[in-house]
Amino acid sequence: SPPQGYYTRRGGIGESGDFVTSPEISQVFGELIGIWYISEWIATGKPKAFQLVELGPGRGTLTDDILRVFNQLASLLSKCDVSVHLVEVSPKLSEIQALMLTGGKVQSNPEDKSAYMKGISKTGIPIFWYRDIQDVPPGYSFYLAHEFFDALPIHKFQRTEKGWREVLVDIDPEVPDQLRFVLSPSSTPATENFIQPEETRDHVEVCPEAGVIIQRLACRIEKDGGAALVADYGHDGTKTDTFRGFQNHKLHDVLRAPGTADLTADVDFSYLRKMTQGRTATLGPIKQWEFLKNMGIDLRLQVLLQNSRDTATHEQLLHSYDMLMNPKKMGDCFNFFALLPHHRLVRPDKKQKPESKSPLPPVAGFGELLLK
Repeated sequence: SPPQGYYTRRGGIGESGDFVTSPEISQVFGELIGIWYISEWIATGKPKAFQLVELGPGRGTLTDDILRVFNQLASLLSKCDVSVHLVEVSPKLSEIQALMLTGGKVQSNPEDKSAYMKGISKTGIPIFWYRDIQDVPPGYSFYLAHEFFDALPIHKFQRTEKGWREVLVDIDPEVPDQLRFVLSPSSTPATENFIQPEETRDHVEVCPEAGVIIQRLACRIEKDGGAALVADYGHDGTKTDTFRGFQNHKLHDVLRAPGTADLTADVDFSYLRKMTQGRTATLGPIKQWEFLKNMGIDLRLQVLLQNSRDTATHEQLLHSYDMLMNPKKMGDCFNFFALLPHHRLVRPDKKQKPESKSPLPPVAGFGELLLK
């Protein structure tokens, strides 16, 4: 909602906001994601150009960390034309991103252009801002959706003796200015369209918008190559009621003071996989701690600890590592999920001798590959 929406009004990321994300905790998180993209770029034969496309880039911290890695590996990327494309609907957050990534040196684009703003990163890479994924130009692209899908609206459904009913929001007749949840008296169009016939749960959350976006990403990757990495709260089609609100880092009633709290629902990765409709291969979801471990976070931590001069930095590094990796903190809550072109995961020919090399390098971060 332009006047009343949470992200258009505030979008409170960070210590002073309503929630903290992994990139805000440690630079290592974004650096390892940057390395993941580079490893995929190398594995697919170092194409001459690639676009880094981030959906809902928050404050721009993650893209900033990734660009630092690209800059450190400038000699490797010297013959590659890299550009950044940010899909952001919030005017407030796009300003914060521009400041973070370009130092505020941006210009508005004329009305007829698909990008509404453009600039140059501090490391000399062109950056463009869009309101919709469909406005991003086609081409070999690496897509990133970190804590993006969990913020999209969901439909909630409850199984009853009379069949599936949609959970709706109503005005509470007993209490003035108070909202409440009610069940639809009969089946709704959403009930007819979004519940899978094989569903075994009694309460289901479906995010059609996530399905549409994943389809778009899958179509683009199938056509132009590249990869998508999704990192989010989530489950593989097992959870039921996960819809919740956060305000000042505490749980908040989702129906109280709409537009003032961050609303979130866990991402159903089994639904995302289904919605690729076989256009791409999918990997994961795997837990955040596992992905980061596979990407070499322990080694990176050791290097940073050796280079840190003071006790405070030392303690901060260990604290942020614990936040990201501890299964009781973020390590188990967050999952990593990837879309890749099918040819990237071609199985080795069975007739080859066992000791002969597999024709393709493994996909970084996902360890032993479980082909889905």
